[in-house]
Amino acid sequence: MTFGPQAKGVYAIATTPFLDDGSLDHASIDRLTDFYEDSGCTGITILGIMGEAPKLEPSESRAIIRQVVSRAKVPVIVGVSAPGFAAMRSLARDAMDMGAAGVMIAPTPALRTDEQILGYFAQAVEAVGTDVPFVLQDYPLTLSVVMSAGVVARIINDHPSCLMLKHEDWPGLEKISKLRALQARGELRPVSILCGNGGLFLDFEPERGADGAMTGYGFPDMLVELIGLHASGRREEAHDLFDAHLPLIRYEQQIGIGLAVRKHVLMRRGVMTSDAQRKPAVSLTPAARAEVDYLLARLARKDARAAV
Repeated sequence: MTFGPQAKGVYAIATTPFLDDGSLDHASIDRLTDFYEDSGCTGITILGIMGEAPKLEPSESRAIIRQVVSRAKVPVIVGVSAPGFAAMRSLARDAMDMGAAGVMIAPTPALRTDEQILGYFAQAVEAVGTDVPFVLQDYPLTLSVVMSAGVVARIINDHPSCLMLKHEDWPGLEKISKLRALQARGELRPVSILCGNGGLFLDFEPERGADGAMTGYGFPDMLVELIGLHASGRREEAHDLFDAHLPLIRYEQQIGIGLAVRKHVLMRRGVMTSDAQRKPAVSLTPAARAEVDYLLARLARKDARAAV
């Protein structure tokens, strides 16, 4: 499987496992990599926003890249966003040398005008090298940078090394439709569109033209099944599957505790030893933990009934 403008399926946004003392949990990194592949993911994205990348030492970031790339049998994308281009270039070049399929670049939060956004990505591509394939991350809710469909299309058309859009605008269904309309008119070259936001809108995104998901919801096997159902035209089954998971997907969308919920789910599924985060972090309260466990129990009962 390759990373490119025709990429489809699910690219899992990987969390970074830590032990309770805050050190890297290398055994869980291996289990997590295997878990994503066994779930049917077509790729893995590491060191993203939900991967706590800013909390890592540079040597730790490179150790994680080396470990995941050497183990994975699917393309690995590495988040390289940084305040300065020197650090971005260094990490991007090192990641590619280790065997990464490409990198992911998000706009710096200071950008406001279209000209600033276009100029930033021109400089970022120049910094990492035009030979480095990259994913354009569009995540205005967290990064506070609003990119219109026209600006996204300009970035993609101006830079042949941009092979994929990680679409996380909210609301964003109309943007997907606009981008695909631009492509149909020949005003946007082919590009893969994978969607994030925890899968919150994945019931309709494939119907608008998305090729799949790039998110870290704790049930990547469900995401893979959902995308497969959409691809085979089984719309009602796809929506039924999504509806069963929606309470947990929604719960994870609470600002501030989303990563804590995701890590707790992965720990409960036996993939990670601990749900610890690097500080500063917000942990689940006992009440929140009990609510997540309740939602997991309800999911288990639904799965059991579906299997009968």
